[in-house]
Amino acid sequence: MTTVHGLIALGAAFAVGVAAIGAGIGQGIASGKAFESIARQPEVSGTIRTLLFIALAFMETLTIYGLLIAFMLVGKIG
Repeated sequence: MTTVHGLIALGAAFAVGVAAIGAGIGQGIASGKAFESIARQPEVSGTIRTLLFIALAFMETLTIYGLLIAFMLVGKIG
């Protein structure tokens, strides 16, 4: 039974890790491109900033889904 518990814990850690790495890379790329866009066309900075915040919120939502999956997996141990 301990092997199953270990695999579940490993799956939970993997879910959180992949979600965090994916969101971190995505947020870095999106932020960098937004900064480049604002530097090239400062007159549309408000629109770019708004769209960036919406995109970052969606990326964070995916990270929270990874955390939710991890909690569900850890709940299976008990």
